[in-house]
Amino acid sequence: MHHILLAEDDSVMREYLTRALERSGYAVTAVDRGTAALPLIETERFDLLLTDIVMPEMDGIELAQRAGDIAPEMRVMFITGFAAVTLKAGKTVPQAKVLSKPFHLRDLVMEVDRLFEMESVPHRN
Repeated sequence: MHHILLAEDDSVMREYLTRALERSGYAVTAVDRGTAALPLIETERFDLLLTDIVMPEMDGIELAQRAGDIAPEMRVMFITGFAAVTLKAGKTVPQAKVLSKPFHLRDLVMEVDRLFEMESVPHRN
């Protein structure tokens, strides 16, 4: 089972996303800010960091950069409602997927599923 670390400051959205991902078979650890996510990344193994970009204390981009230093094998997916921030995220963490709000939960689960399916496909040289 894949383990997802969700960093989302909006409590309703955090609960909504957690339930949808858990119903789809993922283990989810949810926190309300980037500064709460970092200690978990240092002590636990996560397959995916799913993070809002705009959060207090530490934004999702900085969180992803610091997480990449700690756990470079962890995948990153950003969620945001700000188009301009999407461009910054794509330039700063180019390997990350960016999902813009509003999105349907089905779309989120499909993107997460696709992300994990890619790792199970053998790479051709």
